[in-house]
Amino acid sequence: MKRILIMAITALMSVTAINAQEGYEDTQHEVALSYGALSTSQWLNVFEHIASAVFENGKYENERNFGPIGVEYFYRAKKWIGVGGTFVYGSCTQDIVNRSDPDNVKKDGEMVHNFFTLMPAVKFDWLRKKHFGMYSKLAFGATLRQESVTSYNLEKNPSSNDVMVHVNWQVSPIGMEFGGVYLRGFAELGIGEQGTLLAGLRYKF
Repeated sequence: MKRILIMAITALMSVTAINAQEGYEDTQHEVALSYGALSTSQWLNVFEHIASAVFENGKYENERNFGPIGVEYFYRAKKWIGVGGTFVYGSCTQDIVNRSDPDNVKKDGEMVHNFFTLMPAVKFDWLRKKHFGMYSKLAFGATLRQESVTSYNLEKNPSSNDVMVHVNWQVSPIGMEFGGVYLRGFAELGIGEQGTLLAGLRYKF
């Protein structure tokens, strides 16, 4: 009886392992959710902040960033390459300050930027293991940048709403994913709208 039980457990483990490996090899789709830091848009705001400090005596201060948060989908055309797209959202809020009187610096308003980015993308899986993988990713598309200014001093800084579009990208030379056959965590190092550093969860099916 003991021998039969051991044989049954061994057989079950073997079947589970085979099915898991087959499931991994059979997956053709993957979706992912990521959160990053230091996106292209955030770098742009840093340069604008520096310019403000130099030419406008620190007009914009107290910068608060959200995101970039990204959602992506890939279809694996071959075992080593996937094609798909990425949507990224981020925002930046800054106070507009009045420094005309150094002894009485006051907040004159608030500027809010929202960034909506859509990019076709390609992912190269150059190391594929059952619980670990390494890859590179390229994406290129466009960002819709919405700028909203709420002014407390309408004579000095009128309120406004502007929308502009510019090209954007994501280049991640090094990406690593780890975990189960279908659900994995991942981290990437690169540059672009998803961030210089980003991490998240990926599901394969």
